[in-house]
Amino acid sequence: MISEKQFQAELDIIIQNGIREDIGPGDYSSLACIPDTAKGKAKLLVKDTGIIAGVEFAKMVFENVDPTLEVEVFIEDGAAVKQGDVVFHVSGSSQSILKAERLVLNSMQRMSAIATKTHKYVQLLEGTKTKILDTRKTTPGFRACEKWAVKIGGGENHRFALYDMIMLKDNHNDFSGSITHAITKTKAFLKHHNLDLKIIVEARNLAEIEEILQNEGVYRILIDNFNFEDTKKAIVLIGDKCFTESSGNINETTIRQYAECGVDYISSGALTHSVYNMDLSLKAI
Repeated sequence: MISEKQFQAELDIIIQNGIREDIGPGDYSSLACIPDTAKGKAKLLVKDTGIIAGVEFAKMVFENVDPTLEVEVFIEDGAAVKQGDVVFHVSGSSQSILKAERLVLNSMQRMSAIATKTHKYVQLLEGTKTKILDTRKTTPGFRACEKWAVKIGGGENHRFALYDMIMLKDNHNDFSGSITHAITKTKAFLKHHNLDLKIIVEARNLAEIEEILQNEGVYRILIDNFNFEDTKKAIVLIGDKCFTESSGNINETTIRQYAECGVDYISSGALTHSVYNMDLSLKAI
């Protein structure tokens, strides 16, 4: 996984790009009718139910827009919220609050939706050893926040990008000539470039799992699009040789059954690509 420093750098990029995109040369609506000396106060109002996420990110946005803005937090990231709850107050320059408003709301609405969905999946897995993972199926330019939201919801992060873990999927294996060729070439590449990266290999059937197991150095096998019975057979084959991960069209109705097959992880793109934003608003008080 990437370092905290790298992750913070990604968050900084999101904030800078969000401000550039939304404010540009200036918030002319506010500049036109609100004096630059005006002071104000607003509340982050919840109009939905779920898990709140993005509070700490919102503080970063306010700090970036105007370091003199003051934020008083009442509900922290990861807490359950309901309609009518007030998450925080922000006070200071009225113009600055309005500048930050849309970036804060867009981010928190999306992050809260992801945290809420992740929390639901975590609850469905309760009592099993299986942990829920996100994927790279994220909104372009907003990945760091979405993966942060998964953590807030109780899930775990898969690789952040293409550079922090090796994942040999079907196309890699096919283009390399075979799974064994792909693994062998990968281990040579990592050694040559002095890279210490975990290797995950995807299997499409039990025969491919058997081939993967003939190779050393595989951290996790991705059991992709298997039915329940074949997943159970795969777990028996793999034993304790490496970690296991199930993936492929796993949803709320099937996730528990896959977990009960004995997999270590279940990865779900739906955590980030199929959510409905939580309804939040920033209201003057």
